[in-house]
Amino acid sequence: MTYRAGIIGTGGIAGMGILGMHDEADIGRKKVRASHAGGYDATEGLELVAVADVDEEKLDRFGEAWDIPPDRRYVGHEAMLDAEDLDVVSVCTPSYLHADHVVDAARSAADPSLVWCEKPIASSVTDAEEMVDVCAETDTELLVNHSFRFTTKLQRLRDLVQDEDIIGDVRSVATQFRMELLRNSTHLLDTLVYLLDDRADTVSGYITGENEAVDSLEAAERVDDAGGGGFVVMDDGTFVTIDCTIPRAESSMTLQFIGSEGKLYLNNDDGEWRYWRLEDGDHVEEPLPGIEGAWTWDEDYRDAFANAAGDIVSVLDGDVPNPSTGEEATRSLEIIAGFYISHYTGGQVSIPLDRPLKDVTITSW
Repeated sequence: MTYRAGIIGTGGIAGMGILGMHDEADIGRKKVRASHAGGYDATEGLELVAVADVDEEKLDRFGEAWDIPPDRRYVGHEAMLDAEDLDVVSVCTPSYLHADHVVDAARSAADPSLVWCEKPIASSVTDAEEMVDVCAETDTELLVNHSFRFTTKLQRLRDLVQDEDIIGDVRSVATQFRMELLRNSTHLLDTLVYLLDDRADTVSGYITGENEAVDSLEAAERVDDAGGGGFVVMDDGTFVTIDCTIPRAESSMTLQFIGSEGKLYLNNDDGEWRYWRLEDGDHVEEPLPGIEGAWTWDEDYRDAFANAAGDIVSVLDGDVPNPSTGEEATRSLEIIAGFYISHYTGGQVSIPLDRPLKDVTITSW
């Protein structure tokens, strides 16, 4: 069986390249494999049949690059959802539009069985929860593209931490990544909650107000999304520090886990993963069982979209559970929202957020 897919939004992550990740001369002109369209193209059992955008010029450019016939290029997502019978819908629009587009897709005549939504899940926790609820009501799987989850090395590492208990009970985690919190650091925070399999309990945050994408994207107006960080106490008592305050060129995505039986050091920018077993009070370095080398952007991230598309087929076939649910994606958004609320109120924030705090909206792209 071949599942039929449509994409809402024809920008960078849909298949046309992202500033800072791809060759600037290719962005918007050539198709990029590390994308939703690239994932569909690389996967047996999935076919991209339709696309929608409000910008006709972008729509046609995307359609030409990815061989979408003119009569299946729709101006506006409503037109595509009314006309097409789809198994999968990708939502690749700016984050503040995710909630509307996921809800519209789930309730539409297109009747998709799965919506593949870009990260972050939404701009507010209220929106994220509505997306989860509507997808549950309509029996639609909501799969959020926190792409690190679709890399084999990180999946194996989670097994080592959760199932094989190689570092024991995690006591403390220190992390660093680039600004901005929503646009970039949602990757870091989702990796954190994925490896810990836990949810935040208490958050204290700091927001810098700096956003390097405003200049690099030549944005017409400012957004709330900015550098920031703080500390998080997880439900199980694990203490976590988050530093996402510095520009892309100076940053390095690092996580250091200290546990009762050992420690881990992960640096995804330098391609260095290290593990030490605690033995009689001394840390003894050993290879990570079942993992050769370290996670890298060039190899692992490049393959993540095809891996995600492959998982979509497996979810639709009923062979595997959803590996990146809306509920789990909301866990990282709760932390980010907590940082903002804490910064502007001057106090610590408890998770889950109560109204009206969960309505706080963080504008981004």
